[in-house]
Amino acid sequence: MADVVEIVCYPIKGCAGTSTSDALLTPAGLTHDRSFMVISEDGVYRTQRRHPRLALIRPTVSADGSRLTLDATDAADAPGRYGTVHVSITTSAPRRDVDLFGAIFQGIDQGDEAAAWLSEVLSTPSRLVRVPPEHDRVADGLTPGPSGYADSSAVHLLSRSSLALLNRRMAERGSPPLPMNRFRPNIVVDSGPGQGLDRDCGDWAAVPHAEDCARGIRIGGAELGYAKLAVRCAVTLVDQEAGARQGPEPLRTLASYRRAASGGVVFGAKFSVVRPGKLSVGDEVLVREWGVAEL
Repeated sequence: MADVVEIVCYPIKGCAGTSTSDALLTPAGLTHDRSFMVISEDGVYRTQRRHPRLALIRPTVSADGSRLTLDATDAADAPGRYGTVHVSITTSAPRRDVDLFGAIFQGIDQGDEAAAWLSEVLSTPSRLVRVPPEHDRVADGLTPGPSGYADSSAVHLLSRSSLALLNRRMAERGSPPLPMNRFRPNIVVDSGPGQGLDRDCGDWAAVPHAEDCARGIRIGGAELGYAKLAVRCAVTLVDQEAGARQGPEPLRTLASYRRAASGGVVFGAKFSVVRPGKLSVGDEVLVREWGVAEL
C-alpha cells in the first residue's frame, strides 16, 4: 500500500503549483493542470530552463473556472512590486499557433493585461495562452493519453522514499537536501503497509523508485496507466522559491545512479489517465499491475 500525501496542480506550465486536498482527475490530468502556457511574442513556449523566474508566478483558478489570478512572490523584490492581475478566462478568442518542443498546437490568447504583467515579471515580452477545448494532443509512452501543455504525459507521480534516497546520496557529496517542489510532481505518495513485489521493485512504496514499476494504479475513483520514466532536465536546478538556478544538484548526483538506458537521467514516473475520477490526500494508491523498471 501507499497513500497520497500531496496533490499539486500547475495551472500555468512552468509556474508555481498549488497544493490541494481534493482534485478531479480529468482525461488530460488534474483539472486546469498545465492548461495555460506563457509564450514569446512569436508563439514559442517559455520554460524555467531559460526563464527561471516563472517559478515566482503563482496562478490560481477560481472554483468555477472563469477567472485566473496572477501574483508573484520574490523576497529579493519589494513586496507587492508587481501587484495582482485578475484575468477573465476566454475560450472564444481567436486561436493562434504555439510551439511546444517544436510541435505546433493551438492556443487562445488571454489578453493584453496578462501579457503586460508577465512581460514585466519576466523582463521579456510574453503572452499567455490557454488550451482550446478542441485540443487533441496525445502524449506517447507505454500508455498513451491526452495531455495539455505538460512536457509529455498528463500526470507525474513521485514517492517520498525516492527523494529521501536522493537526499542521502547528495549528503554524501556534501550537498544540502532538496525539497519535493524541485521536481514538480502532481501526486506525491508515501509508504503505507508494505506488500511484497518482485526483486526489481521492493516493497511499495517504502523502497525508492518503486513507482518505476507500477503499470496500473487506482487512486480514489481514478485509474492511471504507466507511460514512461520522467527524464529530468535543468528545471530541477531552479530554486522554486528564489526563481533562480542553483546548480549543479540534483542532476550531478542523479547522473551517478539514475541514468536511463535510452539516455538522460530519470526520477519519478509519468502516467496517463485511464479512468477519470476524484482523488484526495489520504487516498490509498493501489497498484493493480506491476512491471520491471526500465533502467
